[in-house]
Amino acid sequence: MSVERRRIAAIVTEYRPHSHADVIVTKFLEGYSIDGQYHAPRVDVVSLYTDQVPDADMSRAMAAKHGVPIYPTIAEALTCGGDTLAVDGVLLIGEHGDYPSNEKGQVCYPRRRFFAEAAAVMRASGRAVPAFNDKHLSYSWEDAHWMVATARELAMPLMAGSSLPVTVRRPPLELPLGCPISEALVAGYGPTESYGFHALETLQCLVERRGESGVAAVRALQGTAVWEALDAGEWSPALLAAALARCEHPQAGNPRDNCAAPVAFQLRYRDGLRGTVLLLNGHLTEFGFAASLLGQTEPASTLIYLWEGQPYEHFAYLVRHIEEMFVTGRPQYPVERTLLVTGVLDACMDSLYRGQVWVETPHLEVAYLPSR
Repeated sequence: MSVERRRIAAIVTEYRPHSHADVIVTKFLEGYSIDGQYHAPRVDVVSLYTDQVPDADMSRAMAAKHGVPIYPTIAEALTCGGDTLAVDGVLLIGEHGDYPSNEKGQVCYPRRRFFAEAAAVMRASGRAVPAFNDKHLSYSWEDAHWMVATARELAMPLMAGSSLPVTVRRPPLELPLGCPISEALVAGYGPTESYGFHALETLQCLVERRGESGVAAVRALQGTAVWEALDAGEWSPALLAAALARCEHPQAGNPRDNCAAPVAFQLRYRDGLRGTVLLLNGHLTEFGFAASLLGQTEPASTLIYLWEGQPYEHFAYLVRHIEEMFVTGRPQYPVERTLLVTGVLDACMDSLYRGQVWVETPHLEVAYLPSR
């Protein structure tokens, strides 16, 4: 018995080589390799909207190659030029492109606008379909909270985030449900906001296994303040060593000598867990995780493995999860994870802007249970 294939609209900021539109939408159009085998997607991209068209644009060529119409508005992409919703799922990829930054250094990608225009079509059509939002929900907690609340109001299955929680872990690590964790740390790299999200999401997807109740306060540090905090015992040197030991290609030498501008995010969870994210540019180009579990003498640790260069196979694991949501109508992990991380990142950027102070976050009482 044949199953009707799901029809997907792709809404993107720009579609150029190596962009997130490329490494996600192209996999839906052409299939992808995962775990050494080719996978043909079970859904069809039937419409495309591009907010910007850069010099290196590949959307026009890819659309022509695969017979996908490009529409001038998001609404028309969701209705396929008609009067009502004509797709079964929506890809919202608001990453990359020429967009302004605010005073805190956050890139103001139009993720709320993308979501709002898609939600308006669903509301007017009287039905909602699954939507995936690439990376954090917004640079703004207020926008992110509204997006999740609107999805709940419309009964819209919503999933968000990046590839890091679903890619390969070396060695494999899934903490037991309900496990007591006293402290956890991620050592990573990259720009403060865009890769700070990746590091925070790595932290959250692992520590949420204990059962999440939210974050009470955060602080962000940069420069020499990072090493001063380490020396003052603000986080565990043993956990940092364990996370670094999982990284396969660190720069030779000491992080203090290699990192000209380190960044730290400190999280105080509502249940007492202490979390730390370190961005160690100049020393790392990987993400290592380590945690102290009550009753265990050695840290639990792993490497979040990312492939270098095309086809960026770690995105294949993300695409597989998105595809499964489109086919089944069920998010593969809770959107509350991304909501919480979005709020933590926004508060950390606020901490840096305000002079590396502690920021209380009573609004981040985001409680949820992880996927089993």
